[in-house]
Amino acid sequence: MVAYSIYVVDDDSDMREVLSLALESKFQVKTFSTAGSAIEVIKDDPPDLVLLDIGLPDMSGVDALREIKKLHPEALVIMVTASTDIDTAISTMKLGASDYMTKPINVEALEVSVRNALDRIRLRKEVQALQEKYLKENIPCFVGESNAIQDVMQFVDKVAKAIDTPVLILGETGTGKELIASAIHYKSPNFNGPFLTLNCSAIPKDLIESELFGYEKGAFTGAQAAGKKGLVEQAADGTLFLDEVGDLSLEAQAKLLRFLEEGEYYRVGGTKKLQIQTRVVSATNKDLVAMIEKDLFRRDLYYRLAVIKVEVPALNNRRDDIVPIARHFLSEFGNKHGKSFTGFSLETEGYLKNHQWQGNIRELRNLVERGILVGPGPELTPQDLGLEGGFEGVSPQSAEGDSGTPTLPDEGLDLQALEEHYLREALTKAGGNETKAAKLLRMSYYSFRYRRKKLKDLQA
Repeated sequence: MVAYSIYVVDDDSDMREVLSLALESKFQVKTFSTAGSAIEVIKDDPPDLVLLDIGLPDMSGVDALREIKKLHPEALVIMVTASTDIDTAISTMKLGASDYMTKPINVEALEVSVRNALDRIRLRKEVQALQEKYLKENIPCFVGESNAIQDVMQFVDKVAKAIDTPVLILGETGTGKELIASAIHYKSPNFNGPFLTLNCSAIPKDLIESELFGYEKGAFTGAQAAGKKGLVEQAADGTLFLDEVGDLSLEAQAKLLRFLEEGEYYRVGGTKKLQIQTRVVSATNKDLVAMIEKDLFRRDLYYRLAVIKVEVPALNNRRDDIVPIARHFLSEFGNKHGKSFTGFSLETEGYLKNHQWQGNIRELRNLVERGILVGPGPELTPQDLGLEGGFEGVSPQSAEGDSGTPTLPDEGLDLQALEEHYLREALTKAGGNETKAAKLLRMSYYSFRYRRKKLKDLQA
């Protein structure tokens, strides 16, 4: 087991020696006489803990604390000073110091303070390990190394750190929008709280309000005698995922907007104003901007839901990830159905890579489960998956020059330039309307936006 690392920053050589001797038997200790020298090392090699003197020659310990926290917000810092000024202690704690000690240092008290700080690190790392384990085992849309999904993963890491900021997830059907929402939840500080889902298209419009906000006793015919908590209340200190949010009625949209802006709501049939902290993550495969123009979706709600937008790429836009995701499902369903397969044949992998995935990851998941159930093994074949002759798409043989099929020139081609050319032409023919341009290219609005975003400086 690797020992924890501690940096001691103090201009007093005797103090550095005392602290080093007290800690080096149990920890890896480095000492620094100035804040600047310590910060230079911390940039590339952050420690687990910093013991930071307030009275340093090159900058104050308070300023050094700010710099360290700017470089590594999760860094644990214990301030050390000869002063007993309580205002200084309070100011450093507000800036993120984990503790404050005065000289002369009591070695036993120091060990307790250091141990308490390192226990926080240990717990944080255990939580991170549990989060990563959950994501690896349960979020197949995060499998893969394509630039498309790596960009989403990195963005989700940033988004998840907020506790209550709304997030709108955009993407085609079957791309894993609910899985992205759960990833945001399980990477967040509130991951121990509930994660609840409401499919807005599956609930009758006259019941959606009571599902969201609950109702009081006798609120309507058929209501439970004791009343009922709504999902925003059940998901307190956690996350409520609103799938197909574009299907909400305008009345429900107005009440959702009030909750998002004020954190307040009323149960159906109630007069008592209630307050709760619940993060709302929503998703849709619809063009909400177009719906706004048709007065089908509230503009103010859109901007509130879309404080942060996550655009999930279609599976056809991340073909390098198709086989790894399929292998993930092969393992999942092999274990579920008690069957063992060595993998996919090379021919099957060719079909998987070239198939047009209109149903995205959901379609791939269903195909692999079908193959597990009907395939004799040891490898899954195109016939097992129902890919050969039964689906629209491009087979591995279609690049051999069949009549009417484009072939790759012997000298090769610039695929990015070709894609940019057709995107520009579609935009021109559509008069700059992205929705129409996407239809001309037979792709979804979000796939078009994703491709256009990747091609920098592309203009209509």
